[in-house]
Amino acid sequence: MPVLRQVPEDFVVEEIPLYPAKGEGGHTFLLIEKRDVTSESVARALARAAQAAPRDVGYAGRKDRHAVARQWFSAPGLDPERALELELPGCRVLEAIRHPHKLRTGHLAGNRFDLRVREVSPETIAAAPAAGEALSRTGLPNRFGVQRFGRQGDNAERGRALLAGGRVDRDRRAARFWLSALQAEVFNAVLDERPIPPGRLERGDVAVVHASGGLFLVETSVREQPRADAFEISPTGPIFGTKVSVEPAGQPARRERAAMARLGIPAPLLPPPGVRLHGTRRPLRVQPREVEVEADDGALRLRFVLPSGSYATVFVDALLVAAGAEPVRVVVE
Repeated sequence: MPVLRQVPEDFVVEEIPLYPAKGEGGHTFLLIEKRDVTSESVARALARAAQAAPRDVGYAGRKDRHAVARQWFSAPGLDPERALELELPGCRVLEAIRHPHKLRTGHLAGNRFDLRVREVSPETIAAAPAAGEALSRTGLPNRFGVQRFGRQGDNAERGRALLAGGRVDRDRRAARFWLSALQAEVFNAVLDERPIPPGRLERGDVAVVHASGGLFLVETSVREQPRADAFEISPTGPIFGTKVSVEPAGQPARRERAAMARLGIPAPLLPPPGVRLHGTRRPLRVQPREVEVEADDGALRLRFVLPSGSYATVFVDALLVAAGAEPVRVVVE
């Protein structure tokens, strides 16, 4: 079985910022290279260095622990020159630039990956470049990876308990993450139960315009399908919440309501006190970019770029299956 992450250097990820730091302001953006540590532990260390509350340290998204990740954080009131001299466990501070505000979740254009998959057969290595080219052309199902659901796989269940009236701690970051895992569980269920490929449109779909992020209701799938074939638009699935700008109709709406009812999402939806739960739509597929696939001393080396929120392990699994192999086994010590 193919293996990913025998060592952290097998999984290298670099964030692509949504915008550059301005060079002035009360916060400092720090580009940090971390190895075998969690994003949360880096944020806590930065909070101590800045003498700030952990909730005031920002980052755009969590990065895997068992990896080498170059990730942006923000800290209030931290002098950039001092930030460059910080000694943080498992980390190096590469850049430090002032900015007017905190870095928020989701403020990220995408991620650039450089991975090595080991224990791959010569036949799979030979077939992998064509599989990578096909994924970059037709798209990757945009499912949430298993890491979204926690090491024990119970993050979504914790989110379900919160919606059922569970207690929220003073640090609401964990509560938001558990609820986001429940949102991911619903999205994956809708994607898995879709009777047509994620690049095909159905009447009643909510489609996204990739260039702008705009959403619209598909009233005539035949008319809109050429735009989907050109990857200008894609159908979306639900990230449930209290406010959603465009709702699906017809069969897509019925399937989504059925999935939410089956997975314990109450109607009407009442988030826990003090926790916002705004809804949105997520593309059912994404287009990997800058895909490079090559043999590397008996391993398979994969370089590619994915939009923010999409999972490298999902890309690897899809490529391996298309190349005639089993899905990857992720090693985490």
